Amino acid sequence: MTLSISNTAALDACDAIVDLCEAGTAASFALLVIYEGSVPADADTALGGGNNVLASLTMSNPAFGAADPMTASTPATATANSITDDASADAGGEASFFRILDLDATPVIQGAVSTSGAELNLNTTTIVATGRITITSLTVTMPVS
Repeated sequence: MTLSISNTAALDACDAIVDLCEAGTAASFALLVIYEGSVPADADTALGGGNNVLASLTMSNPAFGAADPMTASTPATATANSITDDASADAGGEASFFRILDLDATPVIQGAVSTSGAELNLNTTTIVATGRITITSLTVTMPVS
């Protein structure tokens, strides 16, 4: 037997995950933070010594729109609303992963950074200190079951 969930459940799950980006009270907006170094096992794993912040970008509130319907071949997908550029990157280095932090700076989502095929694709993974970082699109998906 293979576990499966209904389309409605997948949409609700995707929406519930991205809605957690607005949890907490310490700040007004979620943050998209880009790091260098070894990728932690998951979003709950503490950062290591080589995980330096390269850039921090302020997300909208809400951070994501409602998930789009899922079909037999397309996952439920929530697209980020506008993300404010980081006009001056914190440090230079090679971007390897990102985290989305809620209003209390608790990690909610973690994903890989690359130039293609990752959860967050940049035109280059080489971040230059004080350079501008722009995100044009970011999605979170709940896989087809």
